[in-house]
Amino acid sequence: MRHTPSDAWERLRGIQPLSLCDWPGRSTAVLFLSGCNLGCPTCHNADLAWRPESLPTIFAPDALHFIERRRDWLDGIVVSGGEPTIADGLCGFLGDIGRFGLPVKLDTNGMRPDVLADVLDRELVEEIHVDVKGPVDLYPALTGGKADAKIAAENLSQVFDLARERPKSFAFRMTRVPLLSPSDIDAARALLPAGFSLTVNAYVPPRRTHAHADPQTRRMPGNLVHGAHRRRHPESPESQRDQGPDPRPQARP
Repeated sequence: MRHTPSDAWERLRGIQPLSLCDWPGRSTAVLFLSGCNLGCPTCHNADLAWRPESLPTIFAPDALHFIERRRDWLDGIVVSGGEPTIADGLCGFLGDIGRFGLPVKLDTNGMRPDVLADVLDRELVEEIHVDVKGPVDLYPALTGGKADAKIAAENLSQVFDLARERPKSFAFRMTRVPLLSPSDIDAARALLPAGFSLTVNAYVPPRRTHAHADPQTRRMPGNLVHGAHRRRHPESPESQRDQGPDPRPQARP
């Protein structure tokens, strides 16, 4: 039976030490949490989303030490996936990384508006960037059958309500995958609350035979974990220091 992590820290499968494109205008590190509640055929991180056991776990003390060492050179931390909002203990995870004083951005598909409301109420993130897949009637095809049109409409409606309440906390984007026509993109754009724009990313051709390429671009799962962040690598935090006790705060109620 496949193990399902109960703690968001157990889902940490990748660190991008420096990104200049994940939070426009900021130099960030990106933390990738495994697992996803959708099955998009264009997913660019299929292993991370559905086969996380194929990727090494990044241990909490190593990740926290990495952020501590880099915080003076970073403008923020991005938490991406997979889909971070499905992780139990996400609020605790965000609180752990937020204690270094860096702003945090959360990437999401918007299908867990209750979680988004919670992290905003707790002031755990500065921005939430939502991937709008397309018009709601195409969500079954765009998500591999994991979200029907009614569910997509209900969830997005709640997300849009949150965005109206906190307009500085939200941004919306989509990928021009082959299934989408120009009129579909216009229909998706029309869903957004007044005053919001939709950033449309170009479709990237497939780099694997078993998956269509990626929406957002940039990296395949095998590139998520860099050598110096693997346990037992000679330049890893583990090799340079005594691990000592787990530095994470006690779990929050």
